[in-house]
Amino acid sequence: MSQERGITPRAENFSEWYNDVIMRAELADYSPVRGCMVIRPRGYGIWELMQRALDEMFKETGHENAYFPLFIPQSFLAKEAQHVEGFSPETAVVTQGGGKELEEPLVVRPTSETIIYSLYAKWIQSYRDLPLLLNQWANIVRWEMRTRLFLRTTEFLWQEGHTAHATDREAEEETRLILGIYRRFMEEWMAMPVITGLKTESEKFAGAVRTYACEALMQDNRALQAGTSHHLGQNFAKAFEVQYQTAEGELEHVWNTSWGVSTRLVGGLIMSHSDDTGLVCPPRLAPTQVVIVPIWKSDEQRSSVMGVAGQIERELRASGVRVRLDARDGLKPGAKYYEWEGKGVPVRMEIGPRDVADQQAMVARRSGGKAPVKLADLVSAMPRVFAEIQSALFAAATERQEENTVRSVTKQQLIDLMEGPGGFAFGGYCGGERCEIEVKDRTKATVRVLPDPEFRSEPAPAACVWCGEPAVTEAVWAKAY
Repeated sequence: MSQERGITPRAENFSEWYNDVIMRAELADYSPVRGCMVIRPRGYGIWELMQRALDEMFKETGHENAYFPLFIPQSFLAKEAQHVEGFSPETAVVTQGGGKELEEPLVVRPTSETIIYSLYAKWIQSYRDLPLLLNQWANIVRWEMRTRLFLRTTEFLWQEGHTAHATDREAEEETRLILGIYRRFMEEWMAMPVITGLKTESEKFAGAVRTYACEALMQDNRALQAGTSHHLGQNFAKAFEVQYQTAEGELEHVWNTSWGVSTRLVGGLIMSHSDDTGLVCPPRLAPTQVVIVPIWKSDEQRSSVMGVAGQIERELRASGVRVRLDARDGLKPGAKYYEWEGKGVPVRMEIGPRDVADQQAMVARRSGGKAPVKLADLVSAMPRVFAEIQSALFAAATERQEENTVRSVTKQQLIDLMEGPGGFAFGGYCGGERCEIEVKDRTKATVRVLPDPEFRSEPAPAACVWCGEPAVTEAVWAKAY
């Protein structure tokens, strides 16, 4: 361990480092229920800010929030064959209620397509009812065998959007629209670069026609599937008889989409930016953006320093900054610095007697750098400081991703990369499931996405990296969480 209450260095054991950062930053803790976690206020504060930003983006594009039941009749899952096959191993089932055996077992929702589309069948009658654009913020239960805080837990929080459209084209446009919203949020709010693209048939969502995903590269060079958007075609509409009358009076099945991100994003944020001191949090998602640490040695100094510190706190809060004044007695300034650095607060302001005399505060950035700023300029300076920190984090993460991306890999390079340092490997792909399986068996790497045009290599690869047959597309391989 690197320090008291220490953090295991990333280079020594990334998994232990990750858990240590969570504990030191007080983001979450283990639950008495195996595989579940308790999200502590600081961790939940990050999730609330994520939720707020995404919710606004969804509503700006015409989506509304609703809420559907936690319990789903077991027979509903059986109506869509691929769906039930995909989720059966992960479901938790309730067989008793009120001390009696239930007439039909209830599944604790692993996802809500089936129950939502049973309601859509009641609500959608005419083309005038379309599109129907709903989202819900909810909890999900999937019976995971191997769990990790935020990344994979038996119960987790997420949002799931479910929409119904009159045509295939409209559903495809919706699927891509949401993928773009996710990417914008991840890059602009989380400062986490992602690659977007299409999932292969074996990696797509159970019951979907097509699945698109955002894939990010963590500091240990493993990929994280950060969000997915699914074009469901008419599979669920036919299973639940979700039909509408066209303008010509004919009956047609609707076209559905579903999409979601979860508290896994908090894990992605941690692994993208944090260091061996603790959490590093982008300012836009930091529950506390600024901590003020007053410094004094005498009661007289305390009075003058606290007067100035309190005034700064009020002015920053009035300007919309999430600020905290740490006026705890009996704790030295150095101990406070250490604590707030571990909790990832982006900006620390130090104010002592000399600073009061000079009408300034020392402004230290969690990501590095420290300089005096005049008290009169503090409020106006904060937006610029936050933007610079946000931009620098994104630039650093982008540079790291590029440094750990290999294009036009050969078969041996792919093997060596996955058995060694890891990273994103771009290469030609014949589209055959056999090659996909063989790569996974040999290297434990999977096709993360068939990348969107803006991420593709130039020139396009001519041959499959594994079998040497003509490539029909390019693929991005990586080991993943």
